[in-house]
Amino acid sequence: MTMSTANSRKPYHGLCRKLVIAFDVGTTFSGASFAILDPGQVPKIQGVTRFPAQVKVGGNCKIPSIIYYDQEGNVRAAGAEARDEAFLEQAEDEGFTKVEWFKLHLRPKGLETSRVRDSDLPSLPPNKSALRVFADFLQYLHKCTIKFIQELGALYAPGTEFWNSLQDNIEFILSHPNGWEGPQQKLMRRAAVLAGLVAEDASQTRIHFVTEGEASLHFCIMNDKVNTGTSSGLIIVDMGGGTIDLSAYYPSGQNSFEEIARTRCLLQGSVYVSHRARAYLKEKLSGSKYGTDEDINQIVQVFDKTTKVVFRDSSSPAFIRFGTTRDRDPNVDIRNGQLKLAGDVVDKFFEPSLRETIQAIKEMREESTKNLTSVLLVGGFSPNEWLFTSLQQALVPLGMSLSRPDGHLNKAVPDGALSFHLDHFVSVRVSKYTYGTKISVKYDSTDPEHRRRSHFITTKPSGTKVLPSAFDEILAKDTRVHEVKEFSRNYRMEAASLELLKTVNADIISYRGKYGTPEWIDVEPHTFSTLCSVVVDARKAAKNQRTALSRSYYTVDFKVILLLGLTEMKAQISWIEDGMERRSPATVVYDVGMSVIR
Repeated sequence: MTMSTANSRKPYHGLCRKLVIAFDVGTTFSGASFAILDPGQVPKIQGVTRFPAQVKVGGNCKIPSIIYYDQEGNVRAAGAEARDEAFLEQAEDEGFTKVEWFKLHLRPKGLETSRVRDSDLPSLPPNKSALRVFADFLQYLHKCTIKFIQELGALYAPGTEFWNSLQDNIEFILSHPNGWEGPQQKLMRRAAVLAGLVAEDASQTRIHFVTEGEASLHFCIMNDKVNTGTSSGLIIVDMGGGTIDLSAYYPSGQNSFEEIARTRCLLQGSVYVSHRARAYLKEKLSGSKYGTDEDINQIVQVFDKTTKVVFRDSSSPAFIRFGTTRDRDPNVDIRNGQLKLAGDVVDKFFEPSLRETIQAIKEMREESTKNLTSVLLVGGFSPNEWLFTSLQQALVPLGMSLSRPDGHLNKAVPDGALSFHLDHFVSVRVSKYTYGTKISVKYDSTDPEHRRRSHFITTKPSGTKVLPSAFDEILAKDTRVHEVKEFSRNYRMEAASLELLKTVNADIISYRGKYGTPEWIDVEPHTFSTLCSVVVDARKAAKNQRTALSRSYYTVDFKVILLLGLTEMKAQISWIEDGMERRSPATVVYDVGMSVIR
């Protein structure tokens, strides 16, 4: 039994018309989808099917994630317009700078499978950060989307009446790889503000995030490819340009799914196949007249558009048709304008992506709380037949089936992102890491670990001797997290004066190391990462205390609360004031240090 969102989606219960736009800024291609929410009506997801200079229009329409800057740093072209022949001639004449793969510059540098260095990626212009480039491209995508919706609205209402009913009530969904976290979401939200999507003060309420894996699940449900009448789970594999994102789910009830294993994010998308092909071709053509950077760039571009897409059999040669019949050099297997490559050479370009995908699937099967029997393949990289067949052959011995949903696979993320916002099928997720906070602990001279750190002892206003840099776990790795469930721990802070409690802050720290529950941050400092900091003014909750020597000081008791059920982490501080629980707003400040005593 499959489940269709067409039958399950509920009418919009808002009081006024709203527009929701989903942007998928991919490593190689980008797209957008939207839904107009009318009170009492069932929302319909629509794709942006027309972009400037785009030759191919329709449901599968996406634009290349390319942007050109002039020497002053101004945007000169983006998307399909950046591939226009007349523009490319101008770009060469005037020395414009081409920027691509810019999304990968935002990646978490500690991503588990990351062996990618910034030097492996196309460089950014000297006067542009990855954040600024992302914002510029998002601004272009936004402009194209708004124009498309305005033109669509002209069919329903005269003049600007239709658009006027929408423009002040717009929310945005930004998708990102499974491995992106709070700091990356912060950068993307900042980019949305710089791009003019929303004002700074509205960015927390009007910008939302979804992982590409979860968006892909919603896409598969929309296309009736998920069987809800089974006791087994499934893995969604989104094979994109930069990353391969894997997520495991189990149908837990009507219109409800639970995540049953930690998600994976592999930096092994289609661009890395091209990267390996380039390295091979550079060596193969070295010393020939085709070994120039210009020729290799051209050959790799043709490989990307044709050979990489249609490659299916390692026992047959593959050809890159890049020139004319006059292009010939038998010494490097070039005849009649095409370069011949042995099939077993080409499959080595793909093999690392396949190998890591298979390994991730096996690991997720081991971790899963349910039996996993099927894999659904989506994303712009998924149509490759060699990859599909090879993965299928690897999964059969594991008792797993492999399928690809019909339809526009490279629009899975923007369409699915909107379904995530509207339909909200996932109610349980699995924590990827251990989360906690940095604290100070009371010094215990009988503890060898404490004695080893005795030179770090500090004295609190109460006279208590403490050690800093201890780690206190709030949420353990691999914990099943319901959306409404809170995880919290109690803490106390001391201050010599009341004014010092004006800013009580709590770092939220993730731990990715090898120990189950770490006690000290200084043991594996590189495995801890500060995700965010929550700040509150706690002066009204403070209590005046006195030491044995009648020295005055202040204390405040509070809780640090984590909510990780949504795709965006939220944290709060709560405290008791006048007998009532008070909570901080969901204000998140990134990369600020703190230490508390428990």
